[in-house]
Amino acid sequence: MGTNGNLQLRAVVTGASSGIGAATVRRLRAEGWQVLAVARRADRLAALAAETGAVPVVADITKAADVAALRERVAAAGDLHALVNNAGGALGLEPIEAADLDQWRQMFELNVVGTMRVTQALLPALRESGRGDVVVVTSTAAHEPYPGGAGYVAAKYAERIATRTLRLELVGEPIRVIEIAPGMVHTEEFSLNRFGGDAERAATVYRGVPGALVAEDIADAIVWALTRPHHVNIDLMIVRPRAQASNTKIARTGV
Repeated sequence: MGTNGNLQLRAVVTGASSGIGAATVRRLRAEGWQVLAVARRADRLAALAAETGAVPVVADITKAADVAALRERVAAAGDLHALVNNAGGALGLEPIEAADLDQWRQMFELNVVGTMRVTQALLPALRESGRGDVVVVTSTAAHEPYPGGAGYVAAKYAERIATRTLRLELVGEPIRVIEIAPGMVHTEEFSLNRFGGDAERAATVYRGVPGALVAEDIADAIVWALTRPHHVNIDLMIVRPRAQASNTKIARTGV
């Protein structure tokens, strides 16, 4: 529930304008949490806020000034109990020999530096609440490579290792560090962004996959982990569709 005794729980969710982030905002609000929904696109955030009652915060996590402003908004809102680091993404699917290294830099800046920038900014508020959680949404790419994915794999692996290091550094404090690693999730934008807006190429990623995950499946996992008794830490949850045994072993039908 969104209350713990008389405690009103509050969360920040990044990447909240679509996909897993928006689904997580909806689910947390349904559970009674207060939510600050963070993303770059003001129009989408406004629609989500109107739907759910979340507080929209327009910010780009790759910009230090935006994250500093987010920290001030959080301080003004009251105690903070959870940070869901969901903002991230993949660009390109070329082999290393042909990879666009500028895209690699963008992925590292967003998935790794951006995640840690927000975490660093909000850790004091999480600590002061006496009941803080840091959730990092990584990927199965953080756990195993696949051809064409080197840049994204490297970024997500770095994000995962930084998350594990944070858990070591915070041990003994009232802050849990939780990693949720989704496999194949069919959202409206992940593959579309990866392939530069090529809708047909994006659609082939999920073609013939029975029961690909949807954003709500990952939101369910995130909220389940957050709502365990606070002495219980879910270090890592890997969530895949049944048809996906690994990043390179997928049962497809009709193709």
